[in-house]
Amino acid sequence: MAVAVAVANAILLVTFAEQNRKAGADSKTAARNAAKERLRPVLMTSLAMITGMIPMALAFGRGSEEVAPLGRAVIGGLLAATVATLFVLPSVFAMVQRRASVVSPSLDPEDPNSPFARVPEASQ
Repeated sequence: MAVAVAVANAILLVTFAEQNRKAGADSKTAARNAAKERLRPVLMTSLAMITGMIPMALAFGRGSEEVAPLGRAVIGGLLAATVATLFVLPSVFAMVQRRASVVSPSLDPEDPNSPFARVPEASQ
């Protein structure tokens, strides 16, 4: 569960950073802006999951002490993943995308952004 939420948050952040980079920002600025602008959605997603896991982690009820470690592990994993998503991921994105091109890598001739896009011939 923690991995799924962490991956969803990471995809949200990287997608937004890549859109900023393609819009003309350098990779460092794009990553910083993505982390700043997606802070609230990432925190809301993580905190909602953490809040939902608190009853499980506190082990209320009969037989609940068996699943309490799972709740604690999910809470700890989400806290670590949220910190990594907001601080580590933008740094890694900036380093990896520093020299990357903004030209579409698509080979699809139907994709208008592809360097191999077919130009429609003029009607005669």
